[in-house]
Amino acid sequence: MADVTRRLFLRHLRGAPTSWVRHHVKGKVRHEGIGQSFWYRALTAVLSEVPVDDRELPLLFHARTSDFADVTVQATVTYRISAPALAAERLDFSVDPALGSWRGQPLDQVATLLAELAQQPALDLLARLPLTEALTAGIAPVREAVSAALGSDPRLAETGVSVVSARVVAIRPEPDLERALQTPTREAVQQEADRATYARQARAVEQERAIAENELQNKIELARREQQLVEQRGANAQRQVELDAAAALVAAQGEAERSRVAAAAEAEADRVRTEARADGVRAVGVAEGEAEAAKLAAYRDLPPAVLQALALRELAGQLPEIGQLTVTPDVVTGLLSRLGRS
Repeated sequence: MADVTRRLFLRHLRGAPTSWVRHHVKGKVRHEGIGQSFWYRALTAVLSEVPVDDRELPLLFHARTSDFADVTVQATVTYRISAPALAAERLDFSVDPALGSWRGQPLDQVATLLAELAQQPALDLLARLPLTEALTAGIAPVREAVSAALGSDPRLAETGVSVVSARVVAIRPEPDLERALQTPTREAVQQEADRATYARQARAVEQERAIAENELQNKIELARREQQLVEQRGANAQRQVELDAAAALVAAQGEAERSRVAAAAEAEADRVRTEARADGVRAVGVAEGEAEAAKLAAYRDLPPAVLQALALRELAGQLPEIGQLTVTPDVVTGLLSRLGRS
């Protein structure tokens, strides 16, 4: 709205760049146009203000399809007053000179006119369409019908109103019917969700089975490796026993060889000692024989009496010690007889 200020008995009006203002005084136009600013007297001035900016008009109306289903059409019409002078003559855009506000509601009249003009072609078109077709493919035909009706209506042109665009936002049935229509889709979506759930569960079971098989394979592999380890340990132990036996055999053979060598050396030493002892005995015997031979050779040339004396001396040396000697006549007689015979 225009900005009106008071100075004593005068008023000053300052318009907006999107408002068309006309000032009459005694039936004559004093000021007219967009963005006006002027002084006037409230008692003699007649003011009109028409907005020339684009305005949005939301529409919501009910219709019935060919199968007697009630639907709600939600649309938006963008319009502007392209001929403000003509609109000011057809509609009451007068402004209170003292306050600067409209005396009536001219934009409501424009909105009512646009709503009636937009509803009629939409109602006619939806009445020829079944519900499913109206909901699925009815938005574009309804929008085209509304745009064509608003663009060609002569009353809008006579009022100075131009329609910039018409948009149909939605066509919706009643809530119960909408839920009923959504049921197959919901069921299909639910079935798809159930299939996805079952597929996910199946994949989970498959993954669990794969994990279990993997764990089983790991256990089998571990058991196989443990068996290989036990076998390897047994083979190592057997090899160790064989090596120990071979070492013991080599040690026994070495010990036997050492014993044999020692026995041979001992036998050889005994033989040598025996031979040496035999040689010594032989040498002693030879020496003794030679000594006896020398003795015999020495005794051979001695007279018998001397030999008897030597024999007695030798015999005396072999007899035991005699503490007392008793000589009887028999002993002396016998001894003398033997000496006489000898």
